[in-house]
Amino acid sequence: QLRLVESGGGLVQPGGSLRLSCTASGLILDDYAIGWFRQAPGKEREGVSCISRGRRTMYVASVKGRFTASRDNAKNTAYLEMNSLIPEDTAVYYCSLINTGSMIYCSYEASDYDYWGQGTQVTVSS
Repeated sequence: QLRLVESGGGLVQPGGSLRLSCTASGLILDDYAIGWFRQAPGKEREGVSCISRGRRTMYVASVKGRFTASRDNAKNTAYLEMNSLIPEDTAVYYCSLINTGSMIYCSYEASDYDYWGQGTQVTVSS
């Protein structure tokens, strides 16, 4: 059975760090590009980062230089390292997968993705 399980969210003070994990089961992560999205209350879901099968990464401007996406295919797990967190980063964060034969393909379009995790809450507050 296919599952994506996210973990690592929580409450952190401004300037702090969190590392989100997304562990997949029932599939081979190496076959997928991985996207990270977030949705704040009252706002639309937005693409934050993606990492291709070949480990090409993309970041939205608001997180560039602060967030780092990575993947460990041997563990079937993706990570989003988040540093220098600010209150505007508060949201539910989701990982998502696209099944693709391309080593460089990456997308911020939610409709492009095949599978989604359940989300993990990140709250940045003093």
